[in-house]
Amino acid sequence: MNQQKSLFRRVQLWMYGRKQNALSICKKIGYLDDKRGKRVARHKKPNKKINSKKRLMDFEENHNHQEKEQTNCMSSIIFLIFLYLLQGVPLGLVMGSLPYLLQPYLSFTSLGFFSLASYPYSLKLFWSPIVDTVYNEKWGRRKSWVIPVQGSIGLCLLWISYNIQQWFQEVAESLKQITVVFFILVFLCATQDIAVDGWALSLLSEENLIYASTAQSIGLNTGYFLSFTVFLAFNSSEFSNKYFRSVKKDFGLISLSGYMRFWGWVFIISTMFVSFFQDEPRKKYSSVSIKNAYLIIFNIIKLRNVRTFMFVHLIAKIGSSASEATLNLKLLEKGLKKENLSIAILINFPFELIFGYYAAKWSSTSRKLLPWIYAYIGRLIAAFIGILIVYKFPHDGKINTEYFYIIIFQNMISSFMNTIQFISINAFHTRIADPIIGGTYMTLLNTVSNLGGTWPRYFVFESIDFFTKSYCSKNIANKCITDEQVSFCKELNGHCIKKVDGYYITNLLSIFIGFLLFFLFIKPSVEKLQRLPLRAWKISVIDSVFF
Repeated sequence: MNQQKSLFRRVQLWMYGRKQNALSICKKIGYLDDKRGKRVARHKKPNKKINSKKRLMDFEENHNHQEKEQTNCMSSIIFLIFLYLLQGVPLGLVMGSLPYLLQPYLSFTSLGFFSLASYPYSLKLFWSPIVDTVYNEKWGRRKSWVIPVQGSIGLCLLWISYNIQQWFQEVAESLKQITVVFFILVFLCATQDIAVDGWALSLLSEENLIYASTAQSIGLNTGYFLSFTVFLAFNSSEFSNKYFRSVKKDFGLISLSGYMRFWGWVFIISTMFVSFFQDEPRKKYSSVSIKNAYLIIFNIIKLRNVRTFMFVHLIAKIGSSASEATLNLKLLEKGLKKENLSIAILINFPFELIFGYYAAKWSSTSRKLLPWIYAYIGRLIAAFIGILIVYKFPHDGKINTEYFYIIIFQNMISSFMNTIQFISINAFHTRIADPIIGGTYMTLLNTVSNLGGTWPRYFVFESIDFFTKSYCSKNIANKCITDEQVSFCKELNGHCIKKVDGYYITNLLSIFIGFLLFFLFIKPSVEKLQRLPLRAWKISVIDSVFF
């Protein structure tokens, strides 16, 4: 019993000593004085007039500050949407309209060669450090690139507009020249995208950075929509004669050369506006050499999580790439009119903007990649519906209302899932990207994401012709695959007969690989990556490089 009392006493003395030590430390740092002052102040009678007046002034000041921040944020978002819209216009031509305009004259293999013109947008990582590090301090870090590049795009569009008609008269002979010219145009658009991505990080506050991906989605989709859907519709003679003309003509309301000339001047005028009226936030940027900028990219890629994420990007669109690249082209080949296809996409566009808004809301949760996972399955389902649509296409080429509604439905599903994935993945990029590196981190992730959707296209077009088995009705030895073989068959007054259509084999194989990759690697990897803390995405060499 005495031993227990002695032990209890020792514990009391030890706790008392701990308390005294804590009190002495608090006195040294002034904590108790602050607490005592608060207790004294609590017993004082407050001056109600002074306090109420002060509270009113503080409320008005905070309210005015919030209104100013909201106004600045909204104007910045609108400005970013405008810049991204300008990017979307040339991209909509290269990746949207031109393949449809070239389709009657070229085989899928030749269309695959033209698809190489879109590759610079997926390879911009290789020159993004130059855009991020080389700039004129007087103009600003981003304006130093946006102004000359945007002006160059305008001049390039004007030059192409005066030559495009001549190239289209001999498409097969001019294919290489057309591909090179639009390759340069996409290269300029990709360079502008690097600068605008970095500008978005400095224009928007930290809590509003999630809207950078929304601005990008709305701007790019709107520009793409104008150059793809709207242009194709008004370029079609059937659409123009049906809805806008009393006397039929064999050409559309808008020509390709006229459309490109119009946007060439828009680019030049907008460049002058950005140069004189849009200010860039003046910040003192750390000096970094191009060599160190590439070193940063190398160190980012060295992170195991980043390498896993990059590999997910590279394989994530294999399952849906075949359908998205060839479905509409195949429908046109089957006999669907361009104006009907344009109307289907036109109906889909306003829903796409609404989808983008709700996708941004959905992606604002802590698990930003959860919508991306669900949308992945949705894109594969939409791809399979696309196969059924092509298979059930009427042999006489006359589509009824129900079939047209199914085309619209498939376009809406595919577009909805695409928008969800785009905004979700860009919101995640914005979250994990280190602002100290500027646009380099974002450009790395966006480049790999774009490359994942671009690199399969060439192989998709090649695979369709590879798996296709056909022959000429006038010459069985003629396989009717290349442009020359098809032209030779027509010269014999024959037509190509397909025994096996490689479209179905390529698309089914693509979807099967997509499901296999999803359950074996993509889903478990993405779920793991989104649970990682932000420090897992930082590199340790930033201080040594910048400071």
